[in-house]
This record gives sequence, C-alpha cells and structure tokens, in this order.
Amino acid sequence: MKSPIDLFQCVLADAGTWCCTSTTRDLLEITRRYENEGESFLTITLPTFATDLERALDEGMVTRDMFLSFRKHAGLPRLLGGFLERIFDRTSGRLLDAPCHTSIFFVRQVTLLYKKVLHPCSIERERKAYDKYIECEQEVRSWDSRVTERDLSRFSDMCSLLWSSDFSIMDHLVLNADLRPKHGPGKTADRLLGNEKYDNRTWHRRLEENFFPSVEFMLPNAGFHDILNDVDFLEPEAEMPVKVVSVPKTLRTPRIIAIEPTCVQYAQQALMEMFVDQLEKSNYLQGSIGFTDQKPNQEFAQAGSVDGSLATIDLSEASDRVSNLLVKRLFACFPSLDRAVQACRSLSADVPRYGTVSLTKFASMGSATCFPVEAMVFLTVVLLGIQDSLSRSLTKGDLKTILRKVRVYGDDIIVPVEHVRSVVDSLEAFGLKVNTRKSFWTGKFRESCGKDYYAGSDVTVIYFRRDWPLQQSSAPEMISANSFRNQAYKAGLWKTAEFLDQCWRRLAPLPVVLETSPVLGRHSYLGFESSRMCETLHRPLVKGYVVRASPRKSKISGEGALLKFFLKRGTDPVHDPKHLERYGRPESVNIKLRWASAV
Repeated sequence: MKSPIDLFQCVLADAGTWCCTSTTRDLLEITRRYENEGESFLTITLPTFATDLERALDEGMVTRDMFLSFRKHAGLPRLLGGFLERIFDRTSGRLLDAPCHTSIFFVRQVTLLYKKVLHPCSIERERKAYDKYIECEQEVRSWDSRVTERDLSRFSDMCSLLWSSDFSIMDHLVLNADLRPKHGPGKTADRLLGNEKYDNRTWHRRLEENFFPSVEFMLPNAGFHDILNDVDFLEPEAEMPVKVVSVPKTLRTPRIIAIEPTCVQYAQQALMEMFVDQLEKSNYLQGSIGFTDQKPNQEFAQAGSVDGSLATIDLSEASDRVSNLLVKRLFACFPSLDRAVQACRSLSADVPRYGTVSLTKFASMGSATCFPVEAMVFLTVVLLGIQDSLSRSLTKGDLKTILRKVRVYGDDIIVPVEHVRSVVDSLEAFGLKVNTRKSFWTGKFRESCGKDYYAGSDVTVIYFRRDWPLQQSSAPEMISANSFRNQAYKAGLWKTAEFLDQCWRRLAPLPVVLETSPVLGRHSYLGFESSRMCETLHRPLVKGYVVRASPRKSKISGEGALLKFFLKRGTDPVHDPKHLERYGRPESVNIKLRWASAV
C-alpha cells in the first residue's frame, strides 16, 4: 500500500456498491485535501465530519454550524453528498422519514477510518494535554471550595440508601483482613518489572496502619519476618508520587494516565477485586453497575436507539474530575472500608513541566481503584438526578424499579430519557463534565462501550490503527493489518478485503483459517483450508505466521517465589512453566512462520 488514499479508494468503492452511489468526486476531494493538508486532514479534520453527522441525526436536521470545514451545496456538504442525500433532504437539511442505515454506516466508516491511527501526537498537543490535566485538577479544587453542605448531605443520603448493604459486607471483609492483593504485569512508578515486584522492599506507613500490614502482604508467612528488617517504611511526605505520562489515543490529543508505585498498586488490586466481585453479584443493584462485561451497556444502547426510551451519556475527563471529597462521603459510614481506600490512594503526582503537585481528585486513570470507585460515584449522582426529576425522595422500592433501566460502566452511562436533563444537571453540579458531542437522547443514534446504533442497526465502524507493514519483521503492523482485514471482511467491505489480501500476499502467506486459529490468516464464511494433518493431534494444519511473545527475563528470590505461589488464584497450574524466570509484559512481539492449526 503506497498511500492512505489507496485504502480510501477501496472503502469508497465498497460504499458506492452497497449504496448505489458514485464516489468518484468524493475520492478526488479527499485526495486533493490530503495532498494540501497532509495527515491531519485524515486523522483530525475528516473525523469531525462524523461528529457533525451524529449531531445532525440526534437533532433531526443539518444546521448551519455543522460541517464548517467542508464546502456545501444547498444545505448539505458536497463531500459524500450522494450518501447524505439518502439520509437528509438537501433543500431543507431535515432528516428523511426513512434514512438509509447503510449510508449512515458508510459515511461514518469513510470519515473515521484513520481517526485512531497510533501515531504520536505533536509536542505541542502533548503539552496542551498536560496543561489540561493541571487545569482539570484546579477545577476540582475550585469545586471543593464552593460545594454546599446541602449537596454533600444529599449525596451522603443517597449513598446510604444505595450502597449500605454491599458496603457493610465489604467493610467486614476489610476489618477481618480478608483481602488478597496481586501484582499486575505493567509498569510502576518505581520501575520494578515482572517478578521484581514480589521482592519489593518499600512499604507506605499509611498502608501499614490501615489494614494492609506488611507482615501479611509482603511475606509468604510469619517465618520470613526477618525480611521486614530490609523494608523501607515511608512516611506520607516521603511517598513517591504517581508518574503522569501520555499514551497514544488520537492525533488530536493523547490519553493521560498515571503510573502508581508498586506497593500502592499492589494494595489497590486487592480492593478492586473485592469491589468487582461484590458489586457485580449484588442482587440489590439489579446489574446497574458493571466492570467486566460491556455487553449490557451495548444492548441498552441498541434498545434506546429503537424506541428512544434510553439515553446514552458520556463524560469528559471522567477519572480526573472525581473529587476525593465525594469519595470520602461515599464511604463515610463504613470507617474500615474508607480507611483502606484512602490508604492506597496516592497523594501527589509528578507531571511533566509542572513537577510534583498535590492531588484533590481521587485518582487518575491507572489506579486500580479508579474505575470501580468512579462508577460508584457516577451511579450515586445519576440517582440524585432522577430523584430531582421526580421531585420526591427515592425509596428502596423505587430504586429496585429504577435500577433496571440504569447502567453505568466506567464513564458510559445509560438512563431513562425522561430523566436525562435532570441527570445531566446533577452530574455537572457535582463537578463532572458531560461530553454533549458523544451523549445522545433526542434522535435514534446511540453510542456506548464501543458500539454505535441507529434505529437498532449496528453502525459501528472499524479503525485502521497502524501503518501498513513494509516487511515481515514489522510484527505489530502485521498483526494490526491482519485484524483490520478480517474486520473489513465481516463488515461487508469485500473490495477492501480483497485489496488488502493482494497487499498481504506480497509479504507473507495468507491461508484461510477459522477465528480460533493462532495463524495470521484470512477469515471466511466458507470455512478453512488445510495443507496437511497433524500426525499426533489429527487436526488440519496450514503454514503461516504465528504470533510469538516471550516475557522478559525476570528472576525471583526464593521467598518471592513462595509469595507468588500463595497469591495465585484458582487451582489450575500456571500456564508458563518458566514464570519464575520470565514474567511480565514482553519487551517485543514477534511472528514466526511455521505449521499450525487451521481451526
């Protein structure tokens, strides 16, 4: 593939075939603007076309303040005009009574194709993201200073009504030291990797004094008590701050996350596991909060797009806008749980160009407790909004009915549409920021947890994430390209899939395999191909590239290995027999040409 335009040509050809529309001028316009404006047109400007389309679908018409970056004819943009005429009336800009769902999908697919390509942002955009992080922290601090005791009391009352039964169970677990921590495979602020984490010799005094005693959490058993002589117990003022870093998201802005110190992350994982286990099995919550399964949110969004009964709400900078003041109120009636949550919360952050800053927010993305705690705060505030909409105090009986129509998964929120405006007001009153461009409730478009629907039809697009590989050794690009090809095939982009197959065959073999096969190959509704049978397992084999990722070398001490054994979940043996020598995320991913199963 010589140019990004080659891929656009194929996607437009598929779009024209499906919608019986000419795309010749569309391709010329995209090519012209790409040559004049460069990559930013494909990754930043063109995706705004899809954003305005979604707004127009939600409002029922195209208004003058939409599609400002594109030339218009009558009331609609010239670009992709043939598709837009199947959705809107060109003269009035109003939504047709029966808009073409396929055209909606293809307009979004063409304009969002390169939105999430994993290229680094410019230094200026990265700096602006860090500036926004600090600005957000200042806004949380400002909200803390002006929030009224009346609002906080209302929040506390709703917490007591909503969480008391589940929190009492968790409070008892904490008080009885029934917590099991674990280490994750990712990075930490103190740069311990893999098995090194099990030999960590730093512990916070706040953890020691608040239900995370080192003798229970750092040692395999009391017989290794001498290890504590080498442990550095840090007072709060000496604790290492979280390390704020940027990771790729879009070329418009990176994602800002915080990397926690090893001991903090270790304790946070214990609380996270408890939160997830208890709240997801809670009968009282009626499945209104989730952490591991996005499908209920997606099903609610699809249902809302059909009958308009449910609204989807998205929050901007959700993690960074949850004040720790609210979290303290959330757990105020359960002192053991409250002390444990606060003990494993980092107090400061190391932000590039700003140095160490104290945190008023509860936690940034990267904390293991951030996701479950923010979801609890959001659900509480949402119910306050519904209570305001009903103009009366909610009872436990009311909650059982209401919670069947409410769903919170991170910052993806679904509520009954009749309460949505009051819920939005409630969220903003508690210092949160509703992303109005990604929140929908008036039309038939809904978006939640990575799935998009219009009037019940799935209009979710696929994104081209990485550059096309130029050689076989470019393993991440090869894996991404193969994934995109198979997604395009399943989405009905037949000409795109065929073009990608031709490009791939210049690099590597491309056998037809099932989705369960480890081989990088073509998925097909017609089954799979086989070149030979395995003599020992009697299964069909094909020759192709298989992903191979070896964890980095990471030795562990004897006591660290014993601790790792006692922290293991389940009764099954560890998948990797050499996990005491190699552990953690691999330094690199490779692909190797070999015979492997086609099924």
